[in-house]
Amino acid sequence: MGLAGLAAAVGHRFADVDLLRAALTHRSHSSPHNERLEFLGDSVLNCAIAAELYRRFPDLPEGDLSRLRANLVRQDSLHRLALELGLGAELQLGEGEHKSGGQARPSILADALEAVFGAIFIDAGFAAASAAVLRLYAARLDDLRPGQATKDAKTRLQEWLQGRRQPLPKYTTLATSGAAHNQQFEVACDLEKLGIRAVGTGSSRRLAEQTAAENALKAIAP
Repeated sequence: MGLAGLAAAVGHRFADVDLLRAALTHRSHSSPHNERLEFLGDSVLNCAIAAELYRRFPDLPEGDLSRLRANLVRQDSLHRLALELGLGAELQLGEGEHKSGGQARPSILADALEAVFGAIFIDAGFAAASAAVLRLYAARLDDLRPGQATKDAKTRLQEWLQGRRQPLPKYTTLATSGAAHNQQFEVACDLEKLGIRAVGTGSSRRLAEQTAAENALKAIAP
């Protein structure tokens, strides 16, 4: 795909393509790397999503808006968007990170996508960066159902089960991998009476449980 292909997928033509190159450069590779752009992109992303939620849901209280935003900008959401873009193939990683699978690591991909938003902001300003954010998030924003989405997956699953007098789910850690500072967890969510086991992964046990619960909800009502 290359840098031009990625820029087209994001929907922004860079006046300074070196900014995009820096956004895709991990600190293990060289300098300039993407940490400062990631810092900037994180704020751009939060502001763009907050402004869009404010516009879309004029009657929603602050707490619900905050929960919606948090769900949209969390690492797992960014990771999935980065995978859809094929961003991992364009990352510049040090030899060690490359050999350990860094191009597929959720934290690295999420950080790089935030850095891309930061690079667009530097290249063309907030309007361009916000437009790129909203373009990538369009389907997710359209799928929002505030009354449901403000509750996390574990809460929704628990409420669904309680409403049908079913036993609560059982969460079991299946595997832990990676270095101490960059671990990945694999967790199973078992709905014993329904005969359903759903598995989720994440950079923390809590995130893995949430993903497993989300997958269990999909299994219940595909």
